Amino acid sequence: MHLILARHGETASNRDRLGLGRQDVPLTDRGRLQAEALAESLQSLPIVAVYSSPLLRAVDTARCIAAGHGLDVLTDAGLTEMDVGEMDGLTFEEMRERYSDFLLRWVTPEGATLRMPGGGESLQDVQVRVCESVRRMAERHRDDFVAAVSHNFTIRALICHALNLPLCEFRRLRHDLASTSVLDVKGERMTLVRLNDTCHLEARGLAKDS
Repeated sequence: MHLILARHGETASNRDRLGLGRQDVPLTDRGRLQAEALAESLQSLPIVAVYSSPLLRAVDTARCIAAGHGLDVLTDAGLTEMDVGEMDGLTFEEMRERYSDFLLRWVTPEGATLRMPGGGESLQDVQVRVCESVRRMAERHRDDFVAAVSHNFTIRALICHALNLPLCEFRRLRHDLASTSVLDVKGERMTLVRLNDTCHLEARGLAKDS
């Protein structure tokens, strides 16, 4: 399976640099333009299925891709963003003020196993579920081109698995809003073919690091 991983377009939370997990926030006007540019960049590929996280920002991005191929969007909970618990919607300053002890541990090798404050997930939890989702897709779509729209933590956790990179090293990877990466998936093996492609956004002045 040739898996095109796409991150959703911009939301107000991304724009304002707030923690964003399971809050179901919509795309901004800029985010919709990013989704359209993303969809256009994939128009020529023989995509047979478009999967998405159930969250609105991902579904609306996926709909742009699916429309260009005459497809419906298939939602998969395994693609949803990390549950960041009580950090959802907080500024970085608020996180540091309320959860300084947690954040000190979060940046250590132990961090990937820690559940977010208030009953959230760990990065390890996220990696397990997204890998399971991708394996199910690969069983259904052998040798096919498939698009999957997901989120920052989820995509980086999956790419760490593909690269056999310790999960605590996820910060060494970038996956910008409405960017794409490509994985070739064969059985248990995942090969990273492309990472954080934003050419379609740069051409329209829509690229943004957030």
